[in-house]
Amino acid sequence: MLLTAFVLIILAIILLWISSKQRRNLGLPTGRVIYSDTDQWEKVERPLYDPKIGLTGKPDYLVQHKDKCIPIEVKSNLKSQKPYSSHIFQLAAYCYLIQSRYNSRPPYGILHYPNHTFAIDYTPELESKLHQIINKIRKCEDGNGPHRSHDSIAKCKRCGYRDICDQRLD
Repeated sequence: MLLTAFVLIILAIILLWISSKQRRNLGLPTGRVIYSDTDQWEKVERPLYDPKIGLTGKPDYLVQHKDKCIPIEVKSNLKSQKPYSSHIFQLAAYCYLIQSRYNSRPPYGILHYPNHTFAIDYTPELESKLHQIINKIRKCEDGNGPHRSHDSIAKCKRCGYRDICDQRLD
């Protein structure tokens, strides 16, 4: 009986240590994970959605830290010395969606790459740029948007607007 209790205590300590190490490796802040869209947990049934501007998104994690929800986006295959601007705006979109859904503005979000973790402040300037980008995308969907800005077939094949683009490279 005493041996069983001792083994259980050791096992609990090991599991807590592993959990703490995984949290640090993912760059998660302290707090309770309230949302996850990774293969490690079950899939989230409903994404975050704002009907006012028609924006939908599914961050990898949402962590309840004090009275704020912090979005975390994990980029497991990309190594970078600085965050990509497209990833910053993806994170900004999650911040906007959190504010819309939970009525609480996140002060920042986290971008985690295998070699670096970045805390990105969700400033009014970043939110304003996000809305400008959303408006440009809406114009593209109406056929009145900007012209293709590259000559890369590989980039073109990965584009989310490939099916509706009249300028795609084949």
